[in-house]
Amino acid sequence: MNSEHQTIVIKRLKSIAGHVAGIERMVTEDAYCIDVIKQIQAVQAALNKVNDLILENHLNTCVIEAVRGDNQQARERVLGEIVDVFEMAQKI
Repeated sequence: MNSEHQTIVIKRLKSIAGHVAGIERMVTEDAYCIDVIKQIQAVQAALNKVNDLILENHLNTCVIEAVRGDNQQARERVLGEIVDVFEMAQKI
């Protein structure tokens, strides 16, 4: 991952960590359940965005490199990993 992309991902993860801490405070303070749920959904959406950024980076670097390369095992490995990621996403 290039440094610019890494900086963006880390910034988003730090923001998410802050939101999770806020949710913890809301629960501790017995906040209204729907408000807590909305915050949890916001964190889930933010994590999905981070996931998308990392997947996009992986596709544009590791996968392209393996597909363009001469190593058939590397191609099969990265394609298998992508299939595994999408299969896991279906289970969630």
